[in-house]
Amino acid sequence: MQDLRFMTNNNIPLTIKETQEGLKAKKFLAVELVDAYLERIKKFNPEYNIFLTITEEEAYKKARELDKVGLYDKPLSGVTASYKDIFLTKNIRTTAASKILDNYIPAYSATSVKKIEDAGAIPLGKLNCDAFAHGASGENSDYGSTKNPWNKEFVPGGSSSGSAAALAAGMSLVSLGSDTGGSTRQPANFCNLVGLKPTRGVISRYGVIAMSSSIDTVGTFTHTVDDMEIMFDVLKGEDGFDGIVKNFEKPQIKEEFKLGIAKEFFKEGLDREVEEMIEGVRKTFESINIEIVDISLPHTKYAVPIYYIIQPAEVSSNLGRFDGIRYGNNRDRFGSEAKRRIMLGSYVLSSGYYDAYFDKAQRVRTKLIEDFNLAFEKVDAILSPVSPTPPFKLGENTNDPLKMYLEDVYTASINLVGVPSLALPTMFSEGGLPIGFQLIGPNFSEHNLFELGRRYHQEINYKPKIAL
Repeated sequence: MQDLRFMTNNNIPLTIKETQEGLKAKKFLAVELVDAYLERIKKFNPEYNIFLTITEEEAYKKARELDKVGLYDKPLSGVTASYKDIFLTKNIRTTAASKILDNYIPAYSATSVKKIEDAGAIPLGKLNCDAFAHGASGENSDYGSTKNPWNKEFVPGGSSSGSAAALAAGMSLVSLGSDTGGSTRQPANFCNLVGLKPTRGVISRYGVIAMSSSIDTVGTFTHTVDDMEIMFDVLKGEDGFDGIVKNFEKPQIKEEFKLGIAKEFFKEGLDREVEEMIEGVRKTFESINIEIVDISLPHTKYAVPIYYIIQPAEVSSNLGRFDGIRYGNNRDRFGSEAKRRIMLGSYVLSSGYYDAYFDKAQRVRTKLIEDFNLAFEKVDAILSPVSPTPPFKLGENTNDPLKMYLEDVYTASINLVGVPSLALPTMFSEGGLPIGFQLIGPNFSEHNLFELGRRYHQEINYKPKIAL
């Protein structure tokens, strides 16, 4: 067997296919993979603060079971997986990165966790994030900030900071996050990964600690589009617990695509390198005969204000259950960002302000949905930046909440509308940090987004890599 205990960039498996081919060819055992990943976690986690809980015993138990049978025939057999710490995991501490839940042990696992492990994945642990998933940088965790493996002076994005950083650091092959306003796509963008925000109502949210119930979705991180499609097919579908989730058949994959670019996405505030990146992506798609169409999404300029009315309103309602009586610690342990959102949400829902703020925001949200519906009558997908800037430094935006909220300018509208979006890595900034883009599609178009992403990566000969 190959000694994988000290995996490097040169031999760490970065895809599901590489992992499973190695297992089936007896190049290594699942137990040896666990050895290698745990070695990396123990080596780098103290410095980068990615894992909050390491499930070493559970990982070895699952790996030994796989090796004993010797069949790696399930979609995720032998694949190491880790979970943002808002996913409930039976008998394993789940904190939501908040000291309020510091000692909370769930009695059951989230549907998405169960589906991944039923498909053969090996669980490595629970990942750091902004507390209760409130944030766009990974700096709001009660257990300390997550650092970007590409440069530890910069943020990895948020709120699913650990979920992205774990893959960028080679500590896990796949991970689960959540996406309420960009919390999967933005950290994927900052960490050189593929990230998916699915159609709302495709993947069950059962067992995921709620932030904003009308906007929350389960997000996923991988190194490649092929792996993302495997993960999506494992996770999608009804579970009997989330009433909005419906089954759907894989659509016929299109041969020809029209790709839209909205003029509203290129206004003041967009970083020069990001704008140049989008222009390069546009030219690449044109070179592979993807027609580019100029479109307009006039109400997207209201997306961030709408989002920061609706989302805090739902946050204030969902956090009401943390009363220190049924479970968890006292509310005085809420962090500053949670308190800020509770106050905003309580205000817009209060008597005399509901009609002026919350009701009006819902009406404009309907206009936003109409914008996207009209656009998808003309195009099959929309090309957009994920973030207006490359990754920013730790501490750079922490004293300016409004500036931090504006990080969601290209992502929040997609969550408000409910359509899917696929974040794709493409290049590095002049400062050596990842920059990527997103493809937005109509409801249930995930497989066509995967096809577009595959064609793009094939054209640029994209090869996944890790930072450490």
